[in-house]
Amino acid sequence: MFSDLAAWLITAFVLNPVQAELRQELQQADASVQMVQQVQQCVASEGPRLIERATGEPVWAVRTAIGLTLGWTSPVSLLDASNPNCAPILRLIDRDTASDASV
Repeated sequence: MFSDLAAWLITAFVLNPVQAELRQELQQADASVQMVQQVQQCVASEGPRLIERATGEPVWAVRTAIGLTLGWTSPVSLLDASNPNCAPILRLIDRDTASDASV
């Protein structure tokens, strides 16, 4: 039962916001259709890892859900930069964030 609750928490408060934030960032960057598809692959590959962590570390799951809800944690920060599906997207977002900061 707890694993179902943890999976729901991670899906509702982590995976959905991650996907939404990535889509918004990519739209602002005028990303290609291929990059948008890669977002879906990234979230699909990271989901099981995050759900496994949430079921093994319930305090992390609750703390993460609260942090995301209150805006203390960026959903993108939960993605693994070494994941080949996520690395190009994270580099693109980092580059856009850096150029926004310099303006």
